Amino acid sequence: MLTRRTLLRSTVLAAAAAPTATALAAPAPPRGSGGRRRLTNLDHLRFLLAEVPLPPTDGHSRFDDSSPTGLAPWTYADRATDGTFTRVGGGDLDPATGHWSQGAFNADDISRAAIVFLRAHAAFAEQADLAVARELLRTLTYLQVDSGGHAGNVVLWQQSDGSLNRSAIPVELPVPSDSDESYWLARTVWALGEGIAGFARTDPDFTAFLRERLHLALDALERASLGRYGRWEVADGVAVPGWLIAGGADATGEAVLGLVAALQVFPEDSRVTEALDRFAEGIAAMASGGVGVWPFGAVLPWTGSQSFWHAWGGLAPAALAAAAPVIGRGLEEAVADAGVFTPQLLTSGGPHNAWSPVPGEAQIAYGVQCRVETLLRTADATGGPGLRELAALVAGWFFGANPAGQRVYDPATGATVDGIEPDGTVNRNSGAESTIHALLTMIALDREKKLARTAQRLTATPEHHGMQWLPAEEAQLGTGAEVITPETAWTGESNWHGAYVLAPDGASVRFDLEEGALEAVARGGATAHPLFHRLAEEAGTATWTALAADGTRTVLGTLELGGAGERGVTPWDGVLTPVRLDVPLPARTVAVEVVSGGRLELDELMLLPAVTVAEFPLEHGRNVMLHAASADAELSLVSGRTGSAYRAEGTRVGPVNHGRRSVLGGEFAITRG
Repeated sequence: MLTRRTLLRSTVLAAAAAPTATALAAPAPPRGSGGRRRLTNLDHLRFLLAEVPLPPTDGHSRFDDSSPTGLAPWTYADRATDGTFTRVGGGDLDPATGHWSQGAFNADDISRAAIVFLRAHAAFAEQADLAVARELLRTLTYLQVDSGGHAGNVVLWQQSDGSLNRSAIPVELPVPSDSDESYWLARTVWALGEGIAGFARTDPDFTAFLRERLHLALDALERASLGRYGRWEVADGVAVPGWLIAGGADATGEAVLGLVAALQVFPEDSRVTEALDRFAEGIAAMASGGVGVWPFGAVLPWTGSQSFWHAWGGLAPAALAAAAPVIGRGLEEAVADAGVFTPQLLTSGGPHNAWSPVPGEAQIAYGVQCRVETLLRTADATGGPGLRELAALVAGWFFGANPAGQRVYDPATGATVDGIEPDGTVNRNSGAESTIHALLTMIALDREKKLARTAQRLTATPEHHGMQWLPAEEAQLGTGAEVITPETAWTGESNWHGAYVLAPDGASVRFDLEEGALEAVARGGATAHPLFHRLAEEAGTATWTALAADGTRTVLGTLELGGAGERGVTPWDGVLTPVRLDVPLPARTVAVEVVSGGRLELDELMLLPAVTVAEFPLEHGRNVMLHAASADAELSLVSGRTGSAYRAEGTRVGPVNHGRRSVLGGEFAITRG
């Protein structure tokens, strides 16, 4: 899938590989009402756009035959050392044909680019934006199959001469790309729905055409995912819905946003209402964990794993919040994801691409925007101002609150970096996906002036005091325990975090706590969460004990090492996930020891403080601090700090003024000082 590509791409391309490189020395962004400069600048996205032929092709037709071309954004833009960008397609270029092994343009980015221009028009009322959205939607609907056995499905890739590439290299499923439902079909539904809402007042003919194409997409979904409605599957012993698009709550969530938008114009459309209700039911069923339990109420994106969450494509909870007023359910799951999981995400390093289950990988605009939209949609549904404050902290990523400590969106040009690695390395290319999701965030911020002011003040890397992960291979191993290095970290549904320890019956593993962990435990209420491969079959038990410096031993709990349940739709037997021990760590704990009573495949020990913290530096030595309560606890605040504590739905619990304040598990507080 497009969103799972490698972030750091080579910028060494032949001059003939794409259109002429173009410098983005753009003028300052336009002024909004009252002379305030907008954050939203569409210049770079416009630079990515190209006119693409839409030739007559069997199974594909275009709206308005008098216009033989449409618009589409090039997939990537590689940055040269002089700051110019060269537009490139996906994969390798064949100089003889001008074709890319994937294509120049793709349905995912065409869909989302249309949404950018539609939302920009809604925010700023500039007719040129609506005209661009129209041409993007004309290209998108040309990619949709209009007849035959695959009617409603969508071709993913298109070459710059307009020809369709149904089977890209490397292979992307389904093959051919229009042979079944897909992520790009889900995003097409999203764009069609927002297009219906965007053109309803000004262009009834085009609106009717978009509605017809939305129903054609529903035809395809009813042959596939919706046709399986009510069928439950098993994923490592957990029931998961069998009617999500391509097995993904992430894909389905984006489609739901389109369905919600379409119903604003046609509330009597029973087909759309039924699809919305059924898809939202499936998304809500993917909520997992809870307060103090991994993944802390997040909506898991994929039925194929109970131990993998990713930031990109994370609009499933936003979709639940948007759909809740229509269907009367799903808001509770959206609140948990927005108000319980997001604070844990921000206090544990920010919007890493994946928790698999250890947080890691790069951070990209897509993942950040999904968090912002989730928080704002949920705040709209609950009226909770705390979620809006969280959205501002997340959006600060674009202005420097990221691992690089650098502004990664430029309001003067509209360009956005393609990603930031955990070590702070910045990929300064600026392709369509990153540009699109940054602009969706900027449009939202331009609508929310207070949030925009806060986000722009967050210009330095946050300091995190969150969950800590202690590698088993660095612990003290008792007799019989050995370090195993897997051939590949990826299991098909999760990642080993390096090597792991195999501890047979009677073997022990001891984790000695170092400074950061000792401080977290000393504050009280911290819990231990062993990350181990829980086998499908019975495998014995393991007993965990906390050790104090004076020799006091406190049993934290005994865990089953097997019995994960039926593998079902997952790619791997068993599940690699953290499991919370019931007894909190005593404040004097200096080590944690486990004794295996069977077969223990131990990867990490995660320690979760009762209150995790992220500190966002401001100018003049001041900062904003986010406190996320994973257990009932008290906040210890330095003198001079003020703020508010909030419940998960964002409603205010009360003020935080100096000294101490009790916070309950699942609450969060935001203070300034």
